[in-house]
Amino acid sequence: MDITLRLAQRPEADALLARSPLAALTGMLLDQQVPMEWAFSGPYTIARRMGGDDLDAHEIAAWDPERFAEVLSAKPAVHRYPGAMAKRVQRLCQYLVDHYDGDAAALWRDVATGKELLARLNALPGFGSQKAQIFLALLGKQFGVRPEGWREAAGPYGEEGSYRSVADITGPESLDRVRAYKQEAKRATKAAAAKRPTS
Repeated sequence: MDITLRLAQRPEADALLARSPLAALTGMLLDQQVPMEWAFSGPYTIARRMGGDDLDAHEIAAWDPERFAEVLSAKPAVHRYPGAMAKRVQRLCQYLVDHYDGDAAALWRDVATGKELLARLNALPGFGSQKAQIFLALLGKQFGVRPEGWREAAGPYGEEGSYRSVADITGPESLDRVRAYKQEAKRATKAAAAKRPTS
């Protein structure tokens, strides 16, 4: 299945995400406290700086942590917190090596249900329940990974026609719609917090 992604909004970075399960997983890991395009461009930058055209879980897990942190810290940095994220990426890769022989796609290749896939994603280091549901929705909506009950397992992120997360971004227009949704959600959270009585 030919996949076209528009997450990094950079053709070469998006092409890597589309063909490399580990790159997609790493982009999702990096997607916090930075703009989404910055996070999803990260795997391409890491691969280039390591001298390759893809990411390899065995290689990343085995790299000297200080050297790997330098890969993410070099200007322009891969993330706002390159040192912390370098540790997280290495932990994720080590987990994949230990549990899936370094093959990120093995996470979803043989799953029977969305619930099972969600449990596997939840078990990944650096993936909380929200990140796991968003990535599950991304797999279903854009990668064609659709085990039985995947939409339900992804919760609101699995809804058809929603613009809640990276799973719904297919170009600049949908990116704007997701941004608007997130800003509105932030405003609503702030408003609710302001109404809470202080003890």
